[in-house]
Amino acid sequence: MNSGLRTAASGMTAQQKMIDVIANNLANVNTTGFKRSRVNFEDVLYESVQGARVVNYGSSGTLAPIQIGKGVRVSAIERLNAQGAPERTDRPLDLAIEGDGFFQVERPDGKTIAYTRDGSFSLSDSGALVTADGYAVQPGITVPAEATQITISPNGTVSAVTQGSSTPTEIGKIELARFLNPNGLQAIGENEYIQTAASGEPITGLPQDEGFGRTTQGALESSNVEIVQEMTDMIAAQRAYEINAKAIQAGDEMMQKTNEIIR
Repeated sequence: MNSGLRTAASGMTAQQKMIDVIANNLANVNTTGFKRSRVNFEDVLYESVQGARVVNYGSSGTLAPIQIGKGVRVSAIERLNAQGAPERTDRPLDLAIEGDGFFQVERPDGKTIAYTRDGSFSLSDSGALVTADGYAVQPGITVPAEATQITISPNGTVSAVTQGSSTPTEIGKIELARFLNPNGLQAIGENEYIQTAASGEPITGLPQDEGFGRTTQGALESSNVEIVQEMTDMIAAQRAYEINAKAIQAGDEMMQKTNEIIR
């Protein structure tokens, strides 16, 4: 009987993890460039009550073994990297990536490169292109103090028109990075990821190069969270949690009845 209680408890724990992931998805429904996550489950060890057995020696008929499962556990939490819809902001330093790729930014330690889909950039006091948290975009791009207009083309070319001139001058290029397994990236908060052994080494290139998306100026990529889907998944997880709780309650009542018989 205790085995049944533990099995049902594993189901409650698994559904709680699913609710935690759904809650995080919903919390980030308006987070720029956020990618929703999905929980995958797997069954665990089985108790073999009886092994496979032959029931008809003449025709070698065999029955399958009798096994009782011991519950469920979370096997993986996968990030779904589907494209989020671009939202127009008409702010010249906002960039959205349409397609594959990540912006590269330098972390405060000066050594670590982080990767992000959040293109809400601004300028530092020295004119460097930085993220909302002040991290420099790599490779570094510096806008002249006398610049009056900044243009970023779909292929990542950054141009500026300076005072006294009507002709834009190229001042740098936005470089993107992509990974063979983007799900292997480790999220570190601040809309950023860092590479791991699972993600593989970054492959860098310019927007619109083969395998890379293009950049869109004056837009940001919205979260790919679908509220209706998340709410549906939440209801399913809640019902599964309640059913497992009832299984524990039923098991407890059966144990009470057994104790009463013994007494």
